[in-house]
Amino acid sequence: YQQNPKTYTIVKQLLAEGDAGELQKYFGSRMEFGTAGLRAAMGAGISHMNDLTIIQTTQGFCRYLEKNFSDLKKRGVVIGFDARAHLSSGGSSKRFARLAANTFISQGVPVYLFSDIIPTPFVPYTVTHLKLCAGIMVTASHNPKQDNGYKVYWENGAQIISPHDKGISQAIEENQEPWPQAWDDKVIDSSLLLHDPYAMVNKEYFKDIQKQCFYRNINKETNLKFVHTSVHGVGHKFVQLAFKAFDLSPPFAVPEQKDPDPDFPTVKYPNPEEGKGVLTLSFALAEKDGARIILANDPDADRLAVAEKQESGEWKVFSGNELGALLGWWIFTCWKNNSRDTRAIKDIYMLSSTVSSKILRAIALKEGFHFEETLTGFKWMGNRAKQLMDQGKAVLFAFEEAIGYMCCPAVLDKDGVSAAVITAEMASFLATRNLSLSQQLKAVYDEYGFHITKASYFICHDPKVIQQLFDNLRNFDGKNTYPKSCGRFKVSGIRDLTTGYDSSQPDQKAILPTSKSSQMITFTFANGGVATMRTSGTEPKIKYYSELCAPPGNSDVEQLKKELDELVNALEKHFFQPEKNKLQRKTE
Repeated sequence: YQQNPKTYTIVKQLLAEGDAGELQKYFGSRMEFGTAGLRAAMGAGISHMNDLTIIQTTQGFCRYLEKNFSDLKKRGVVIGFDARAHLSSGGSSKRFARLAANTFISQGVPVYLFSDIIPTPFVPYTVTHLKLCAGIMVTASHNPKQDNGYKVYWENGAQIISPHDKGISQAIEENQEPWPQAWDDKVIDSSLLLHDPYAMVNKEYFKDIQKQCFYRNINKETNLKFVHTSVHGVGHKFVQLAFKAFDLSPPFAVPEQKDPDPDFPTVKYPNPEEGKGVLTLSFALAEKDGARIILANDPDADRLAVAEKQESGEWKVFSGNELGALLGWWIFTCWKNNSRDTRAIKDIYMLSSTVSSKILRAIALKEGFHFEETLTGFKWMGNRAKQLMDQGKAVLFAFEEAIGYMCCPAVLDKDGVSAAVITAEMASFLATRNLSLSQQLKAVYDEYGFHITKASYFICHDPKVIQQLFDNLRNFDGKNTYPKSCGRFKVSGIRDLTTGYDSSQPDQKAILPTSKSSQMITFTFANGGVATMRTSGTEPKIKYYSELCAPPGNSDVEQLKKELDELVNALEKHFFQPEKNKLQRKTE
C-alpha cells in the first residue's frame, strides 16, 4: 500500500529500470542524524527527506524525549517550518512539520505547531518562553532548493550537542516501523493537544527585542533609508514588524524576492554569504530609492548580511567578522551608557566561535568584561550562554564569522531578524554623528587594534585525500611533529582539536572539547597571525580562516593586509598543496 504516490512512483520507476546504482543512492544508507539534526535533498528512499524518514526521525526523537522528561506530556514541544517545497516528491516543510506534530500528538504529547512560516529563531524563542521540552524547525536554511532539514533544540533553548545526537540516532534506529495513523495528519486538526503559538510569539518576541532598542527618538526622525531582502525566504514580514517595534520607517523590500518561493528563481544559491551575486537586485533597488544600507537575510532569517554604499559610489559588503566587530562595539556601548542592568562589568560576557575574529577579545580586554571562545557553531555558543546566564551572568552578544549573530538573550541561537533591526538602529544613531558604518568600523579598529581576516576553502570529494593532508601536518618533519614554519612565517603555537593537543597549555592538553570525527588544527604565528584549517561537517570542503591582530596604534592597514595575503599564500602552498592533492579552489 502506497502512502505517498509521488515517492512510490519514483521508486517503482527505478525498479522497472533495474538500475542498481541509482537504487543504492536512494536506499544505500540512512541520513545521519547529527547535532545539526538532518539535512539532505528531498526525495524517495531512506537517504532523503520524505514523509517516511520524517515519521521515523520523529518517532525516535519522541521516544528519546519520553526517556529524558517525565513531564513531556505536560510541557510538550514546539514545531516550526519554512517555505521549502519539492514538487516531484511531494515533500514540503509544512507537510513534514504536520507529520512530526501528528507523531507526538499520537503519543499524548502537546504540540505547539506554528500555523504559518516563521524565522528559525522563533522556535528556540518559543522553547524558552513556554518552558517546553524541545523544539523542531523544518528548514534547510540557505542550502540549494532541493534540500530540506530538521533542526532540533533542547529544553534550554539551544541546539542540541553531544551525546543527544547519538541518543536520538539510536532511538530512530529502534523505531523505524511507522506507528498506526502515522500518515494521517488530518486527525491533529481536531486534537485538544494541538496549539498554535503564532499570534502569541508574534506579540511577545517583538516586545522582548525592544529591550535592545535604546534610541527610539532617533529612529523616529532618521532620514536614513534601508533596503531589505529576504531572498525568497520567510524574513519579509518579520523584519517589517521589527522595524515597527523600533519605531523605524519600514525598509524598502526587494519586490522580486520578498515573497516566499521554494524555487529561489532570482539567485543561483540563496545564501547571502556568497556576497554580491545574491545582492544584485538589492543594489538596483537601493540606487533607485536612494537607500544607503542593504540588509539581507538568508531564507530562514537566522543570518544577516549588510552592505553600505561608500562615498566613492561603490558598495561595501561587510564580512561576518566586520559586522561582529560593529555589533559587539554597539551592544557593549549601549549596555554601558543606557542599560538598566545593575550587574557589575565582571559579570558581563561576550562569545564568539574559535574560527571567528578575535576582535571581541580585544574590546573585552580594554573595557573589562569577559570574552570566551567556543567551538565552531551556534550550538556551542547557545549552550555556553545558557550556562553563564544560569550563573547570574549577562551574555550581551555572540557571533560567528558565517554571518550569524545573537544580539538578544531571549533567543539562544543566531537571529537575523533582531540583528537586522539593531543594525538599523546603530546606523541611524551613527548618521546623527555624520558617521557611516565603515567609518565606525575603522574607529573600532583604531581603538582596539586592527583585526584583518581572510577565509576561503578548497573542495575535495575524496575523504582519503583529506585524511592524508591532515596526517601530513601531524607528521611534518618525521613522526608526531607539526610544522615549525610555513614558508617564511614561524609557527609559535599549535592547537589540534582532533587529537586534543595544545602546545600553549602547561599539560599540552586543549581546553575546548575535541572531536576525533572532524579535522581541525589552529596555527599561531610569531607575527601575530592565526590560521585554522578544518573540514566542513555538511559539505566536501576543507576550510581555512586566517587573521592578523595588530595592537592598537599600528594603523598601516595596507601593510597588514599585504602581510596576511602572504601568510595565506604560504598556507595554501605549503599546508594545502592544492596541485599535489588535486584540490579545487573556491570559485568567486
